[in-house]
Amino acid sequence: MISNQILQSTIDGLTSITHVELCVTDTEGRIVVTTMTERHNYEEAIVNFVKSAADSQELKDCQFFKIFDEQQLEYIMVVQGASENAYTIGKMATFHIQSLLVAYKERFDKDNFIKNLLLDNLLLVDIYSRAKKLHLQIDLKRVVLIVETSSGKDVNTLDMVKNSIGLTGTKEIVTAVDENSVIIVKELMDEQAEEDLEKYARSIVTYLNRENLNNVKVAYGTPVDEIKDVSRSYKEAKMALDVGKIFFEEKDVIPYSELGIGRLIYQLPLPLCKMFIQEIFAGRNPDDFDEETLTTINKFFENSLNVSETSRQLFIHRNTLVYRLDKLEKSTNLDLRVFEDAITFKIALMVVKYMKYMEAQEF
Repeated sequence: MISNQILQSTIDGLTSITHVELCVTDTEGRIVVTTMTERHNYEEAIVNFVKSAADSQELKDCQFFKIFDEQQLEYIMVVQGASENAYTIGKMATFHIQSLLVAYKERFDKDNFIKNLLLDNLLLVDIYSRAKKLHLQIDLKRVVLIVETSSGKDVNTLDMVKNSIGLTGTKEIVTAVDENSVIIVKELMDEQAEEDLEKYARSIVTYLNRENLNNVKVAYGTPVDEIKDVSRSYKEAKMALDVGKIFFEEKDVIPYSELGIGRLIYQLPLPLCKMFIQEIFAGRNPDDFDEETLTTINKFFENSLNVSETSRQLFIHRNTLVYRLDKLEKSTNLDLRVFEDAITFKIALMVVKYMKYMEAQEF
């Protein structure tokens, strides 16, 4: 349904152009929007007009027109004046508002279709038939992006995202998921467009950060060639967003194609993760390690297990670093200087992060 604000803006514009006062009422004669300064009682005349078979009628020195939404009578247009000019303006205004009703109805239908498409709520035959009805090309390359912020319900993230991408034609379909998340279904016209996805996502982040939105993250799936596969790209983008929060907290743009081992860990069942951590740490929680030990471990991994470079960056003697690594080996039976042990330890730390994230989601 078209909003009263849009209706008021429309008739204000028409009146400013034609200098003819207009009023839109419901089918019972109650005023919805008007440009008339004097309030007239048209209720009885409108009720009688609604019952008649006529689409337009001249009553009380005014022109009355019926406005239909498809076959359903939605509004009555009242045009002040009984001249031929007033009649012509009334016909034009009626046509304009009926066109708006169709456009807004289609936009609502398209939004509803996209949401159901993303959530796999449609049969294949329904996808094709509804896409055709909504003038959406079936065999066109598309990709789904999810934009998430933590700015809360007081900020209209949907409108801000639309502003950030400058919607043109049907290049993007944007829909709101909740008060913090927005989904973009973007058309990709060529191979270059696919390569520019990260730049496109980065531009959204930059714009929203400039608008003072908090913790902006954009995740996107892999491009798909048919509209029926859009839900797959959405699921990938959703996974990318979650995996990014767990393992790549510093990143604000997260492509599904660059999740690495995080993608595998994210799909592990929690009981299996707990068994693995019990096996590696023998009941000890890695969070129990002191800050010095954790800093040493992270810096050692950052420097690809290079003892000399790690000790230099930590501003400690090489022997001090060796002592810390030996101490860690005694408590975990893992020597981080040995590649296989280092890989095991690194994966274990990632599994612990994943478990903590999933447990937090349950509350």
